[in-house]
Amino acid sequence: MANKGPSYGLTREVQNKIDKKYDPELEETLTEWIIAQCGSGVGRPEEGKTGVQNWLKDGCVLGELINSLNDSARHIKVKSSTMAFKQMEQISMFLNAAEKYGVTKTDMFQTVDLFEGKDLAAVQRTLMALGNLAVTKGDGKYHGDPSWFHKKSQENKRDFSDEQLNEGKNVIGLQMGTNKGASQAGMTGYGRPRQILNNNP
Repeated sequence: MANKGPSYGLTREVQNKIDKKYDPELEETLTEWIIAQCGSGVGRPEEGKTGVQNWLKDGCVLGELINSLNDSARHIKVKSSTMAFKQMEQISMFLNAAEKYGVTKTDMFQTVDLFEGKDLAAVQRTLMALGNLAVTKGDGKYHGDPSWFHKKSQENKRDFSDEQLNEGKNVIGLQMGTNKGASQAGMTGYGRPRQILNNNP
């Protein structure tokens, strides 16, 4: 980890906001899933943010995770190393493989978010998106409880005949209002006050 002194002022406030987004319950779910997906060989992290960061930081566990979801042709090389740039390269390889798997760029964390512990909530978001995709694909490669992740919505394409489409043109949608019971009874012309008379003295 880079040697950085404590942050002050606005930098500290921003970091505190980022740290509050981290979800300890989600950490537990993600840890259980990674162990179920990769096997007990990946070990178990110590509890807390720092424990999870140290567990994932070298990129080996992440590499095993993405390899367990991909075909053997798309596997990335997983090499354990103590050198910082090699560990960051391993994380970067995981991110590229996750993007090819289908995780959107907006759900991805940056390498420094994990390596330097800048935004571990972003790491959680990426792993959550990966889990959602794995459950949605349903290709038999997902291991673990399906209730841990949400299935993404799928396309529901419909084919209507020309006759059905033409029938739809005759219907006035309720968004356009309704013409049932429309009348101007009781309305007065613009600018004239309503005459309220009391004929009973």
